[in-house]
Amino acid sequence: MNIGIIIAGGTGQRMGEDIPKQFILVYDKPVIVYTLESFQNHPMIDCIEVVCIDGWQNEMWSYKEKYNLTKLKWITTGGDTAQESIRNGVEYLKDKCAFDDTIIIHDGIRPLVDSDVLDDVIDKCHNFGNGVTSLPYNEQIFVIDDETSTTKYIPRENLRRVSTPQAYKYEKLAWAYQKAFSEKIGIYGSAYTNTMMVELGERLYFAKGSDKNIKLTTRDDLEIFKGYLAATKEERSK
Repeated sequence: MNIGIIIAGGTGQRMGEDIPKQFILVYDKPVIVYTLESFQNHPMIDCIEVVCIDGWQNEMWSYKEKYNLTKLKWITTGGDTAQESIRNGVEYLKDKCAFDDTIIIHDGIRPLVDSDVLDDVIDKCHNFGNGVTSLPYNEQIFVIDDETSTTKYIPRENLRRVSTPQAYKYEKLAWAYQKAFSEKIGIYGSAYTNTMMVELGERLYFAKGSDKNIKLTTRDDLEIFKGYLAATKEERSK
C-alpha cells in the first residue's frame, strides 16, 4: 500500500491567528482539507493518516464526513515537535501496514502538492527505497563570518531544496525513528525525516518538486495560496 501521513500537529504561532493555521478557512474550506484532497484524489494513494494537534481530533473526523475524505482512516495525536509528531504517526501504523508499504510524509500546511509530484516521490521510493521532493536552489548562499560580513559562499549548483512530500518504506522508517529517539540523533531543532535519515547514514534520492508547493507559515504565504486558488479557478472557467 501507499499510505499518506499528513502532519497537522503545529500551533502556527507565526501566522498570528487564534487557531492553528492548518484549520484556517480559505474560501470557506480549511487549509488541511485542501491538502487532504490532493491525497484523496490521487489514484496511487490507498489510505491516509493525520497526525493532529491535540484537541482538534473531532474536528478532523468531521472533515472526513463533510468533504467525503474516504481514504482518511486514522487520526493520531501530534507531539511537541515535528519529529515527535512524525514518530507518533509512524508508531501508530506499526500493526496497520506491512514492512514494505510506502509511507508518504507531507506537511498539512503545504496544500498545493501536485499529482505529478506525488507520482514521482512514490515512484522513486518504489525504485530506490526512498524519495524526497526537491528543487534546485536559485539564490546565492554565503556563510556568515562575523554576523556582519563574509568571505565564503557555497556554489548553488551543489545545493538542492528538499521539502515534503517524502516517501520511505515503512520498515526503514520505523527502524530510523526508533534508533533516532533512543540515541538522540537528528531529532532536535529544525530536524525532519530527511535530515534525520542522512544523520543516520542513509542515502536520499531526489524526486520532482514544484515551486507551487509552498508552506503556509505567514500571512503573506496565505495570500499567495489564495492567489493560486483564484488563478486555478479562473483557468478552469475559460
